[in-house]
This record gives sequence, C-alpha cells and structure tokens, in this order.
Amino acid sequence: MNAEIEIRNKLISLAEPEYRDFSSALVPGCGDMLGVRIPIIRGVAKDIAVHRMGIDPIEYLENAEEKYFEETMLKGLIIGELKGDVEVVLAQVAKHIPKVTNWSLCDSFCAGLKITKKNKARVWSFLESYWQSEKPFEIRVAVVMYLDYYIDKEHIEDLFYRFDHINNDDHYVKMAVAWAVSTCFIKSPEETMKYLKSNDLDDETYNMALQKIRDSLRVDKETKEMISTMKR
Repeated sequence: MNAEIEIRNKLISLAEPEYRDFSSALVPGCGDMLGVRIPIIRGVAKDIAVHRMGIDPIEYLENAEEKYFEETMLKGLIIGELKGDVEVVLAQVAKHIPKVTNWSLCDSFCAGLKITKKNKARVWSFLESYWQSEKPFEIRVAVVMYLDYYIDKEHIEDLFYRFDHINNDDHYVKMAVAWAVSTCFIKSPEETMKYLKSNDLDDETYNMALQKIRDSLRVDKETKEMISTMKR
C-alpha cells in the first residue's frame, strides 16, 4: 500500500460524521471533509514528520494528492513539523500556500510554522510578496504569520504600515487584519492606540478591530468603554 492510500485510510478511520457536519458548516470552501479533529491530524503529522510511520515526509508532501480537506490540513501541519534547513521548509511552504483556500487551513498552518521563531528575519523577507499579493488567502497567510510571530517592538510599526497598505475587499482578509490589530493592542496598547487614532484602514476593518478589542477578556472595562467611542 502506498503512502497516500495508507494515510487516507487512516484519516477515514479517525473521522467523526457528526463533527464533520458541525465543522463543515463553519468552514466555507472546505470541499470534501471527513470530520477528523485538528489535534488528531496534528498527531498524525508529527508521526509522519519523524518517520514513525515509515513514510518519508517530503515524499508524501511532494507526491500524495489531496482528495479531502484533512489531507490538505495534514500536509500543512507536516510542514510545520519539519526540522533542519529553513530554506527546505520554506520551499514546502511556498508550494503549500496555493492550497490554502479557507481560514481554517490558513490559521492552523501558520500556527504550526514554529521554525519562524528561530528564523524571524528570513521568514519576514519570505512573506514580503505575500502581504502585497492580490490573492486573498496569500494575504491572510502573511497577516496571520505576522500576528503569530511578529508583534514586538522591532516589527510593530512595520506591521502598521503593512496593514494600512493592504487593499483587498475580501472578508477573510479584513477579518485577519482586524484580528491582528486587536492582538497588537493587547500586546502593545500604547503604540496601537496611537495607530488607531491615525491610520488608513477602511472603515469596516477598523470597526471590526475595535469590536475584537472590546471582545477580548484581556482588556479592562474602562478601556473597552473608551474604545467603543472611537467607532467610525
């Protein structure tokens, strides 16, 4: 049995129909979904990445086709588990990004790319073409990577510049930018408040960012009341 069929059969055996029905309703554009929970897929990804299943991870990434949502999710999570040369990993990231067609594939993929922590300058430059892309989910990948790994004193002003210059009307792009701005506020409230008072965000994205700040459990009541007065 080849690796593609072996892994597909394993995922099918782990599927929960009720979870599929629930989850597919939350993920527009998910295609065929089996109903395997992401922590379980992550466990399979780790097993493959360390050759525990006798499957070469790069060979699987390069040759296995994706019939189900979970197979695409799995490939993204395998990439996050790869160790070694950052250029080898980024080559796989670049091949995988065109397969990212919904928020779930995007956000789980980005969260798994922990290699970024030790290679921040290289990954920052790698993302340069993606935040400037015209493709919504390429932009979302860049923005979610920024909020996962780059909200710090070194990068925050550059992030604000990028958020101001992302001009894309896709809902999932706007939501990602709003999420990133709200996370900036939680981590760097003074710098982000200055940005909120003077920015080039469109009104929808700006107001969503304010709402996400108000929704946060890490923001005090007084601050939330002030933020509520800033709506456009």
